[in-house]
Amino acid sequence: MIDRFAQIEPKLIFVADGYRFAGKDYDRAPVIREVLAELPTVQHVVWFPYLMPNRNSPIAGALSWSQFANAAPVAPEAFAFERVAHDHPLWVLFSSGTTGLPKAIAHAHVGVLVEHLKSTGLGQNLGPSKRMFFYSTTGWMMWNALLSVMLQGSSVVLYDGHPAYPDPSMLWQLAVDAGATTFGASPTFVEMMKKAGIVPRERFDLSKIDSVLLTGSPVSPETTAWFYDNVKDDIWVNSPSGGTEIVAAWVGGTPLQPVYAGEIQARGLGMDVRVWNDAGEEVDDEVGELVVTSPSPSMPLFFWNDPGGERYRATYFEKFPGVWCHGDFIRINDRGGAYIYGRSDATLNRHGVRIGSAEIYRAVDTLKEVADSLIVCLDLPGGGFYMPLFVKTASGVELDDALRSRIADKLRTDCSPRHVPDEMHAVDTIPYTLTGKKMEVAVRRILAGAEPDRVASRDAMMDPKALDWYVAFARSYRAASTAS
Repeated sequence: MIDRFAQIEPKLIFVADGYRFAGKDYDRAPVIREVLAELPTVQHVVWFPYLMPNRNSPIAGALSWSQFANAAPVAPEAFAFERVAHDHPLWVLFSSGTTGLPKAIAHAHVGVLVEHLKSTGLGQNLGPSKRMFFYSTTGWMMWNALLSVMLQGSSVVLYDGHPAYPDPSMLWQLAVDAGATTFGASPTFVEMMKKAGIVPRERFDLSKIDSVLLTGSPVSPETTAWFYDNVKDDIWVNSPSGGTEIVAAWVGGTPLQPVYAGEIQARGLGMDVRVWNDAGEEVDDEVGELVVTSPSPSMPLFFWNDPGGERYRATYFEKFPGVWCHGDFIRINDRGGAYIYGRSDATLNRHGVRIGSAEIYRAVDTLKEVADSLIVCLDLPGGGFYMPLFVKTASGVELDDALRSRIADKLRTDCSPRHVPDEMHAVDTIPYTLTGKKMEVAVRRILAGAEPDRVASRDAMMDPKALDWYVAFARSYRAASTAS
């Protein structure tokens, strides 16, 4: 919170005393005091006794919600909308913070409205009879995109709580009870369903659900197929890919074209998306950098506290001057279908061959002995490579030589010999951001010698301690490399 809010110097802040998650209460009053101490620009605090309804605010001068709402009653006719320029800032969204201080990205009123009108109406086929449910934290761009479906007259289902408590099928029950027509999910959620053996079509009346919005990480053919096999055989699986930078998708769905498993249907309307190789040449049906060669409806106005735009330009326009380079590897086939292969700075480059980390996970995740995994690849001095695979095994399973051999055989058979890692290490946890993305870039940079606090914000992680093992491993690895 401090990493983000200190950058934008807020004057008014709303705080809750705590929250309930997975059946447990979390008192956040002490944290609120710590945060406010680091935000000297705050002039007004509005206190929500969410966890304890009768609790008084421990913040001196804070107003309760009822005090705030009734402090200065204003007649409805006194409200007025101020007309602003089309590029007047609408909101600030923050990057995940996995590679350093989160970027505070300012977006424009008209750009976002045009983009969201387009994407919700034409890219998601929404309208007044539709109702969307997408499980999201308020810090993810999907929260903003979710609320924007109301531009089409659609309604929204919101949920505050654990996605698998008290039962892994809870989100399906919620969607059915609320009459959702679109169900939002991530590939991680699908893996959780698979491991729990949940078949929603056998448990629930899914007649109202006509589409699935599947995003958050690269989507494999198996993930797409799971919905047709386990949810409905006539459902529309829409798997867009974009980013916080545009609060939208570069490539996404269209209700007018067929769905191919693991393939994103088309470029978004108004999105001049191309695939370039490292030489800046456009390639067809090959993996390359996702670039955008002309402005899209919604792009950042600027980064907050970046008055000369240096950080903005360095982030997106440094690799190909004058051309937006998004940082994702992508392939677009001859029918316009797109495949995302993960972040280009996290993509594995081994012996000159680019390997998407999603390819590794797709193969390894089919092994019941493996609960989760993370892979990175380091370029070594002299042209060598080091590609370790970190494996979290299923309960009661040991990463022994026999399992290592099965993993290697699976990768060699399903992918290629180049996909087989140099080493495999057992870990207790895989680090994820709060938005459910594996922290491959952070782990790779830590192994390369970067200071952990410079490459990852602990506050942006699901488990702030998840990197500790990797930091210790990196020290041992570098010590052994130096000795040899």
